[in-house]
Amino acid sequence: MTGWQKQANELSITSPSRGSALSFALLTAASVPEASAAAASPPSVILASYSDPSMIWNILVGGFVVFAFLTCVILWVMSALRKLRRANTSRSAFVSTALNNLSQGVVMVDARKRIVFCNDRYLEIYGLSRSDIFKGMTGRQLIELRAARGMLGPLDEAIDDYYKQVQSQEGYICELKDGRSILIKHRELTRGGGVSTHEDYTAQRNLAKQLATTKNFLESVIDNIPVCVAAKTIEDGRYILANRAFEQFSRLGREQILGRTAEELFTPATACTINQADQATISSAEGQVRSEFFIERRRERRMLASNRVIARNEKNQPEYLVALFEDVTERRSAKKFLELVVDNIPVALVVKRLRDGQFVLANRGAETTLNRPREEVVGRTVEDICTPTDAQFILKRDEDAVRKGGIVTEEHPIQTENGLRLFLTRRMTVQNEAGEPEYLIKTHEDITDRRETESRMAHMAYHDTLTGLPNRAAFQQAMAQMIDACADTDEKFAVLSVDLDRLKDINDVFGHEVGDKLLIEVSRRIESASPGAVVARLSGDEFGLIIDGAQPDTAKALAARLSKAVQDEFIVDGRSLRIGLTIGISLFPDNGSDGEALLSNADAALFRAKAKSRGSVSFYEAEMDQQIRDRRALHQDLSTAIRNGELSLHYQPQAKTRHHLSGDDVIGFEALARWVHPKRGFVPPSDFIPLAEESGLIVEMGEWILREACREAASWPRPLQISVNLSPAQFAHGDLVNLVHSILLETGLAPSRLELEITEGVLIDDFDRGLSLLRRLKALGVRIAMDDFGSGYSSLTYLQAFPFDKIKIDRAFVMNLGRNTQSAAIIRAMIGLCHGLGISIVAEGVETQDQLSFLSDEACDQVQGYFLGKPAAIPHYAEWVGRSAVTSAEARKIG
Repeated sequence: MTGWQKQANELSITSPSRGSALSFALLTAASVPEASAAAASPPSVILASYSDPSMIWNILVGGFVVFAFLTCVILWVMSALRKLRRANTSRSAFVSTALNNLSQGVVMVDARKRIVFCNDRYLEIYGLSRSDIFKGMTGRQLIELRAARGMLGPLDEAIDDYYKQVQSQEGYICELKDGRSILIKHRELTRGGGVSTHEDYTAQRNLAKQLATTKNFLESVIDNIPVCVAAKTIEDGRYILANRAFEQFSRLGREQILGRTAEELFTPATACTINQADQATISSAEGQVRSEFFIERRRERRMLASNRVIARNEKNQPEYLVALFEDVTERRSAKKFLELVVDNIPVALVVKRLRDGQFVLANRGAETTLNRPREEVVGRTVEDICTPTDAQFILKRDEDAVRKGGIVTEEHPIQTENGLRLFLTRRMTVQNEAGEPEYLIKTHEDITDRRETESRMAHMAYHDTLTGLPNRAAFQQAMAQMIDACADTDEKFAVLSVDLDRLKDINDVFGHEVGDKLLIEVSRRIESASPGAVVARLSGDEFGLIIDGAQPDTAKALAARLSKAVQDEFIVDGRSLRIGLTIGISLFPDNGSDGEALLSNADAALFRAKAKSRGSVSFYEAEMDQQIRDRRALHQDLSTAIRNGELSLHYQPQAKTRHHLSGDDVIGFEALARWVHPKRGFVPPSDFIPLAEESGLIVEMGEWILREACREAASWPRPLQISVNLSPAQFAHGDLVNLVHSILLETGLAPSRLELEITEGVLIDDFDRGLSLLRRLKALGVRIAMDDFGSGYSSLTYLQAFPFDKIKIDRAFVMNLGRNTQSAAIIRAMIGLCHGLGISIVAEGVETQDQLSFLSDEACDQVQGYFLGKPAAIPHYAEWVGRSAVTSAEARKIG
């Protein structure tokens, strides 16, 4: 039974009592007059009246009438009440049925919080039955029942919080454990009690989540589009959307953009440009416009590529304007740059569209090959700009290139305004996404000059550039051809290796320009004296010749003619120059069966001739091989010794000039390399130093000597100077200045203690470069000394060009003191010269007291030689460098 039915029954139960009371009231009212009349009469009268039968009858009749009337009234009232109860029951059933058929659960409580109604939907939502609801059950008890059955969601144990949540304006969404979402709203009634509604919100909740997810996804997509995206209302032009790219471009936050117009965000000129683009889009029939325009962004002029689209509402009326734009300033600059590059490529470039054969691009260089301005080329075909014959030829080549694919290259002459030129044409096919040929790129490069250069280079590859004679490569080819021709026959031929004597001296004295002119004249005389022979220049001062005929007589005769040809002096730039020839000869097949052996043996004979006497002629002999092998073996051993640290340093003291010398007069030492070979024993420096110079090993060896000498000197207690010799080869190879600087830093030696000794060769080979390097070395703080001054081609120009710290008199002058007066005069003049220039001077090779006394008397600053001390390991001079002395036995052991 529902609440409404219960209320109707209660009303029907209380109706009879209400009818009795009404009947009693009517009877009372009817008897009132009679009672009043009786009260007004005397008692006797009243008794008499009651004893009157008619009166009694009247009273009975009147009472019956009153009773009948009252009975009718009561019956009417009861009938009306029955009708009212039936109407209430019908209305209660209707309301209950209506509430039970709602899609929402409904619960009603009275003022005492007792449940007066609970519809079927509520029971269905929470899995309850009608029997779970008992009479007098309160709302809290119902909530506790739900909580006990796990139907209260996260607030199963917090009923008070549940009541607070459901009474909020927006209600409370209860998430049940089975995944359903229930929207609960509770409202208190004005006369007490309350109504709660419970709606299954699962579908709406899921839809809301999906919509939120979709919205977030769309916002994320729009926010991460790499171009600027903005949307505005057409009505007032205010921005309603702006992605991250728009923020970055405008350098404004999104909160600064949304809700504002272009006039509020940008400069007036920029806002005007944007509004014009917007209006053009609104006015367009398609509702979409692509354009490019410039705007100002914080004093920057930027170009934008814009695509604007109109968004319409459901009535097909324009409502929003969506703009996609991109900053293409750099891209347009890059495009212009590329156009400029393409236009200035030093080759002719054209691009032809294969679909219709029209040229779509032609650079400035194409004007030369096409003999017309490029404006007359783009948009036209080959047939339009060439004669029928030329067009047919070009189209055939183009078709072949497209068919072959890749790059097709060919050379052909083209008539230009500069005459007939040779062009290299390259054709490359460009395919579209479907792999079909779409464009043909053609380049035409004028290679006329290149081919001429290559021809000259081919000649240069086999000819000497100075003399025009065949070079070593051509000479070797000629030998190979002669060997092939003479093989399996009795024919012989001779190979001559010819060296020019004194050419280096002429270069040193008069310069390389004079030397080159001399070489040209010498080559002409050699050619004239060698009819029928192959003449080649093999190196700087070496020539090679091949002569066939009866040997060795033919070779001897040729050598004699060559020597005679250079006997007469040469006049070069007004100078009279003389030169000689030294010749080595080898014979085929006696001295070798291949070109390499023949030339090597001729060189060995030349080496023997040089050793014997300049200007002589020598034929190869078998024992010469052993000398060459020994020299090569020594070179290999020296290379190994440098790598393995087998070299050592000896030190020779330098002292102030005194008549009587002591250790206190020592001011420094010169470091000298020594080599003790494991098998050969002691190898003299005069043997391995020139070998190192010739082979280039002196550079590696010189670095080791410099580093080792600086490390040793840095360990001396006395701050004595250390002198190290530098080879001209060290100046020519590598970064000598940085090497010296790094070694000083590495060893910790003070720069002022290091003295670098050079020879005039440093300045002779390349005066300007050598002078520059010396100045940079001196800037490090080291001292620079000129070694062996007075020998060779010592020039006073060197003393004038560079402020040397020291000059070393060549030992040859010191050794001749007392033997001839010239040596004494030369030394005396050198000392005076150096003192006049403020340069310290040291004499090398002092071996006697007389030499020392002479130098002391002439005020020579320093001396060096065996008289003071021989080169030895540093322990021999331990006391002089400030260390404790070693015994003679220890010294011998160390030495």
